[in-house]
Amino acid sequence: MLPTIADGISVGRPGALNFEIIRRTVDEIVTVHDDETAKAMLVLLERAKLVVEPAGAVAAAAVLEHRFAPSGTTVVLASGGNIDPMVLERVISRGLAASARYLIVNIPLPDRPGQLARIAELIAEASANVVEVLHTRHGTGLQISEVEIEIHMETRGTEHAELVLDKLRAAGYRPRVEG
Repeated sequence: MLPTIADGISVGRPGALNFEIIRRTVDEIVTVHDDETAKAMLVLLERAKLVVEPAGAVAAAAVLEHRFAPSGTTVVLASGGNIDPMVLERVISRGLAASARYLIVNIPLPDRPGQLARIAELIAEASANVVEVLHTRHGTGLQISEVEIEIHMETRGTEHAELVLDKLRAAGYRPRVEG
């Protein structure tokens, strides 16, 4: 078995009773990735105000990721609130990152006064919100006259994240998205 956030359904082999029910009633089985499950959990939390454990969110993830074509009335069971608050925090962070709503960007800069302020100004002009900044002169591959900053920011999603990155590139910077 591979490690997964949906440990409640991570079994090597279903039990005989469960297998028989599945054999008789299930037409198709699809899979989703952990990032997709985390995104689904975030959607359920934000829009439906439901705290659902990862195993209970995989069906919602399959629908949100268009893994099958529903016909007629479709019901998705969202179940289980058995999730540790620390795991929930990590899942929310992962869901935000997978949705490009939390972006971590590394940018090499000339080691001159005002560079960090210019980067912050560009991000603000793009209406993104800086959450954290790490600044180092000790990065691998940096020239003696360079520094690297790692900026954590909130965006509104994929299109907005691309707009922020394009604005940085247009100003001559070379942002690299982490994750």
